[in-house]
Amino acid sequence: MSLIFYTNPMSRGRIARWMLEEVGVPYETVVLDYASTMKGADYLAINPMGKVPAIVHDGKVVTEGAAICAYLADAFPEAGLAPPTTERADYYRWLFFAAGPAEQAVTNKSMGFAPTAEQGRMAGYGNFDLMVDVLEKAVSAHDYLAGDRFTAADVYAGSQVAWGRQFGSLPQRDAFDAYLARILSRPAYKRAGEIDDALIAAAQAQTKAPVETA
Repeated sequence: MSLIFYTNPMSRGRIARWMLEEVGVPYETVVLDYASTMKGADYLAINPMGKVPAIVHDGKVVTEGAAICAYLADAFPEAGLAPPTTERADYYRWLFFAAGPAEQAVTNKSMGFAPTAEQGRMAGYGNFDLMVDVLEKAVSAHDYLAGDRFTAADVYAGSQVAWGRQFGSLPQRDAFDAYLARILSRPAYKRAGEIDDALIAAAQAQTKAPVETA
C-alpha cells in the first residue's frame, strides 16, 4: 500500500492530516511551498489547481478536503469513521454542507461580499447568518454530526468550526464551543496538530538561520 500526502502545514492540509491520523495507517508526507513547488509541474500533474491537500493512494489521486475525508473513511473502514451505508444521510448532508454552503459563506464574507436578497436566492448558502444558524443546529442536534458516533464529517466540519472560532470568521455560539470541546480532545487531532506545528516551527527556524559567508 502506498499513501502519499501533499500538504503545507499552514493550509487546509491540516484537515487531511487529522483524518490521516484518525485512520492510523502509515503515509508519506510531501510538504509543498506556496511560491514554488505547489505551482511546479510535478505537483500540477497531480492537482492542476495547484492547491493542497491532495493524496495519492496506490496511484489514485484524491483532492479537495471533504473528498479526502470521505475517501479515507471508505478506503480504511476498520477505522470506523463512516456510518453504515444505511445510516449516512446526516453524514453526507453535513460533510458536504461544510464543504459547500459553509465554506462559500465564510469565504465571501471575508472578501467583503454580502449577497442581496435577490442574490441570496441564487447563492447556495442564502446568506451568512442563515448558514451560521443552520450549522449551529447541526452541531447541537446530537453529540456528533451523524449521531452518537464521531465520523469523517466531524473531521471536516469540525475543522471549519474550529478555524472559524479561532480566526473570528464564525460568531461565538455556545453550541459551537460545546461541539469543539467534544471533538478537539481526540488524540488524533492532537497528534496531527503537533506534527504540523513542528513543521511550521522548523520552517521558521530555517528562515531565521544565519547565512554563512566564506
